[in-house]
Amino acid sequence: EDRPGDKRLVAYLVAADGATVDLTVLRREISGALPDYMVPSAFMVLDEIPLTTNGKIDRRALPAPEHHGDTDGRAPRTPAEEVLCGHFAAVLGLPSVTIDDHFFHLGGHSLLATRLISRVRETFGVQITVKDLFQGPTVAGLAALVEAGGDAVRRPALRESVRPRRVPLSSAQQRLWFLHHLEGPSATYNIPLALRLKGALDRDALRLALTDVVVRHESLRTLFGTADDTAYQWQVPADEIRVELPVTTVTGETLDAALGAQAARSFDLESELPFRACLFDLGGDDAALLVVMHHIASDGWSTTPLLRDLTAAYTARTQGQAPGWEPLPVQYADYTLWQREVLAADGERQADFWRHTLDGLPDEATLPTDRARPAVASYRGTTHSAHVPAELHRALTRLARETGSTLFMVAQAAVATALSRSGAGEDIPLGAPIAGRSEQSLDDLVGFFVNTLVLRTDLSGDPSFRELLSRVRDTDLAAWAHQDLPFDQLVEALNPERSTARHPLFQVVLTLQEAVTPTLGLPGLAAESGFAPLEISKFDLTFSFHEHRTADGRPGGLDIRVEYATDLYDAGTVEAVTDRLVRLLGAAVENPELPVGELAFMSPGDRHRLLEEWHGTVTGSSGSNLAELFAAQAARTPDAVALTDGDRELTYAELDAVTNRLAHHLIGLGVRQESVVAVLMERSADLLTALLSVVKAGGVYAPLNHADPDGRLDQIIAETRAPVLITDTPLSDHPIVAKTTAHVVVLDGTAAFDHLPATPPAYPAHPDQWVYVMYTSGSTGVPKGVTVTHRNVSDLAAQQVFANENHRRVLFHSPHTFDASTYEMWVPWLNGGTIVVAPPGHLDPATLGTLLKDAGLTGLWLTVGLFRVVADEAPEAFAGLREVWTGGEVVPPEAVRRVMDRCPGTTVFNVYGPTETTTFATTHPVRRPLDPGALPIGGPFDNHRLYVLDPGLRLVPPGTPGELYIAGTGVARGYLGRAALTAERFTADPYGPAGTRMYRTGDLVRWNRRGEIEYLGRTDQQVKLRGFRIELGEIE
Repeated sequence: EDRPGDKRLVAYLVAADGATVDLTVLRREISGALPDYMVPSAFMVLDEIPLTTNGKIDRRALPAPEHHGDTDGRAPRTPAEEVLCGHFAAVLGLPSVTIDDHFFHLGGHSLLATRLISRVRETFGVQITVKDLFQGPTVAGLAALVEAGGDAVRRPALRESVRPRRVPLSSAQQRLWFLHHLEGPSATYNIPLALRLKGALDRDALRLALTDVVVRHESLRTLFGTADDTAYQWQVPADEIRVELPVTTVTGETLDAALGAQAARSFDLESELPFRACLFDLGGDDAALLVVMHHIASDGWSTTPLLRDLTAAYTARTQGQAPGWEPLPVQYADYTLWQREVLAADGERQADFWRHTLDGLPDEATLPTDRARPAVASYRGTTHSAHVPAELHRALTRLARETGSTLFMVAQAAVATALSRSGAGEDIPLGAPIAGRSEQSLDDLVGFFVNTLVLRTDLSGDPSFRELLSRVRDTDLAAWAHQDLPFDQLVEALNPERSTARHPLFQVVLTLQEAVTPTLGLPGLAAESGFAPLEISKFDLTFSFHEHRTADGRPGGLDIRVEYATDLYDAGTVEAVTDRLVRLLGAAVENPELPVGELAFMSPGDRHRLLEEWHGTVTGSSGSNLAELFAAQAARTPDAVALTDGDRELTYAELDAVTNRLAHHLIGLGVRQESVVAVLMERSADLLTALLSVVKAGGVYAPLNHADPDGRLDQIIAETRAPVLITDTPLSDHPIVAKTTAHVVVLDGTAAFDHLPATPPAYPAHPDQWVYVMYTSGSTGVPKGVTVTHRNVSDLAAQQVFANENHRRVLFHSPHTFDASTYEMWVPWLNGGTIVVAPPGHLDPATLGTLLKDAGLTGLWLTVGLFRVVADEAPEAFAGLREVWTGGEVVPPEAVRRVMDRCPGTTVFNVYGPTETTTFATTHPVRRPLDPGALPIGGPFDNHRLYVLDPGLRLVPPGTPGELYIAGTGVARGYLGRAALTAERFTADPYGPAGTRMYRTGDLVRWNRRGEIEYLGRTDQQVKLRGFRIELGEIE
């Protein structure tokens, strides 16, 4: 480690007796056998290895390495190559290099690359970029470009300037000044630095040293103001500066809290220097120094020159002297004026690049949140940390070398993949801070130079990780070549939708840096530096990778620190995505040729929950058809009331006899197994009688809505080829009745079929044969008929959630063309309950209120629209019910809260299920007290499996949006006469028993941590109206 933080691998050799060492051959052999990072940067031939008195290697006695380039490399041939060799050597800390030496193989990295480019620009006056260095990482390669004149105009020189009376703010400062006034003073942009000092501390010398540092760096003694609606800065004269150093007594237990409280104090930038310090006395020779700077005057890269100058000043002051440092060549105000010159010359060209690069960027691309985003971000945050072991770190470094990329690019590809697979989309913009110190004279300056690039990562087409790295490399190199445009000017140029709720252009930030602790040589003190706790997050998420190196310079592991907004995320969510990120990094190096969507991502625990723990309870199947099940119930409870319609009541025995007679009549008209019988009737007891009779005849009922357009009814009649149509007196003159060729049966409440036998007809239907066909909206404009089986319906009625008294009296009010009627009809009947028939027509709130008051209902299903109306106008109307089930649309939590408050004995269920899964597939009994946010649609019914999948039918982790697929006994047979559509929507279940199918719902959902499904929206153009699915294509 010749320079602090610059660790290199060095080989020390002793030749065997009489042997000579050819270092060129040795380097070539080692390079062929070892990865690049394990090849020493220098070879030192010694007579012997120095040893301690204990016989161990005396590392301190080893001579300093002499770094050389490739001894086979060529010497410089031109003046440009001569100068470039000098620049390479100076930046890399080597005595010399050849024109064939590889910058990155000699220890170069992105920050050193920026410094090299700065030197080349100043020397040759050409616009060389980091991309140029990647493409030609040798002196010979860069020299060719220099001699060709580069790609752009000469940049203005950065020098000490003649300053105007009012110095303007830099572009970055202007943005922070605006936020400071918009949001008010806060700690959001504080930079706290804590130093633990153990030893004999000279407090007076420390205070003077702090004053020296503030005097040296004008940015730290700058005040800000506004004149003529323009912000400006002015520097407090050096002779007026006196830094105060208040002392507070604390204990080891209270230190962190004290540091945090001081770090969270805001600055008044108009009257207070953006720098303050305080000392915490822990007793004896133990103290802690806290320095807090406002970001408008400093940045993270300023820490190194700040601590270096503080060390020099303290050392001098303890000796009674002022520091004797060289004057800084420029100050921050000079940079501010120079930046304006640079942008005047090249800003519009760079803005054009960014307009093209970021065209069509999504307004928001981030990890899906646990809570709704507040209208104004609070910036409250905290952190979670994870670790990448050294072995994986080495493999990631090796992958970067193999692909001609950097470790940062590997991290970017992995983070973008993790976000994409967590539901952020395929177009992932990440914010990437860069030092912004493109000129050598800025290296030793404290100030706000950092700029942020928007690195757009394209994951479309599910590329391999290697292909994604190639995309990332191209994107990043182009971005780095246009890094001078300040972020706030980029925002002005693109003019995205502005919001106080989120950061513009990106919401996730990525950084990578070496985990180097600055060396503090304070005389008489042992000093350790760190950052004081500050629970702030300026972005949704910030992924910070910190590289560790072993003593010999090899990769020693990565720390990943994730800062996150607590307004948006729970700790468990961030912990899970970080765990998946580490797993994904391992999978990427193991097989970079795999598509990123197939890389291992989920933990075994998550997979177990998704495929085992969160499935519905497996129960047995009855093995009987619905007619047999109803007959068995009638035999058990013959005198119980099966249905009531106004003044009319039928017991199970009476209903059994009436429907047996009508079933015999239907059989006489030709109804056989899976013969379709169209049913066009008003809501009444006769309607229920007709439906049950069709089932007893072995047929399939096809409900018709008399209010539907004639064309839709014609299509259903033609498609089902119904030989029989059942109607009632009020609808007997409907046009569809007049023109049908089917047998028409009119039920008028008379004893027209009393002459037929009341004994049950033969029950020929198999449980897996159809029992009804129900038509739903079609995306092509043509409705589709869903064929539902006896087993589907019997499984619905046998659910454990219905095995109680809560559904003993159920209101039949849904249109029989709506699948909720399946619940209202079959759940009570197959469990010995009573159906209460609502009057015909649309059920208005007043009529519903009367029924709820007088009918003695225990269970009720309502569409969300009707539930909301009653909850708003008369929530107490539900007080007599045990359970209210609602769904079909998003249920407003406020409506549920009103019902729960007024009806403490009533449980509200939020339920979900497409017609294709037999009414209900999930259920969520709403808990008291009501959780914040949207209501989940719950967990699966018994014998059901729920999968949340990506477009490749791969499981997505909990918390990640995906499309909902439903498998199990509720899945219907398919669509009548639509084989292609059935194959598209009803697919083989890759995670279930052999031969089983699953239904693709088109609904976007995610699992929460409780094992409940949360509904997020549709993946298509379908909408819901009063619980009915409507495809916009059908309207068109």
